[in-house]
Amino acid sequence: MLITHDTRCALDTVVDLVNTAPEDDAAPDGLADVAALEEFVRSHKISDVGVLSEADLSAVRGVRGRFAEIFAAPDCRTAAGMINELVAAAGTTPRLTDHDGYDWHIHYFAPGASVADHLAADGGMALAFFVVAGERERLRRCQAPDCRRAFVDLSRNRSRRYCDSRTCGNRLHVAAYRARRREATAS
Repeated sequence: MLITHDTRCALDTVVDLVNTAPEDDAAPDGLADVAALEEFVRSHKISDVGVLSEADLSAVRGVRGRFAEIFAAPDCRTAAGMINELVAAAGTTPRLTDHDGYDWHIHYFAPGASVADHLAADGGMALAFFVVAGERERLRRCQAPDCRRAFVDLSRNRSRRYCDSRTCGNRLHVAAYRARRREATAS
């Protein structure tokens, strides 16, 4: 599957946004306040969002929840319906642009859109490309028992199981190795 630079950036933003949600009641929210949202916008180089407010924070949290639902969708038809609703509500208005030193690319959000609509339109379209390409199963959650972080499996053979092989994957492999060693020494 060919993934353009813009789509990859939008996917990375969607994944990072989904992963700001607390995994349980004890975990902190990665978008705890407007300052955290401002940092998210800055670090993801999201342009044309203006001054952010509590209303923006609430709306972005809503979009985050919708993206999480798309990752959890049981099938393509359900995911497609969710994406259609998300993108339509954002008032998608595709347009070509070349700003801030970037070559020509497509923005799906309307000029002057809120940050939530910006994220919903661009992120929703990036997810739509995966559904259209028959690659929705690449939108995954980490299989480590103590981690449910979202990720997009871009491996050639669609075999990635963990959000990060250096942390979750390695931790589980080490635990399995130690269990085998204990079993071998106990025998």
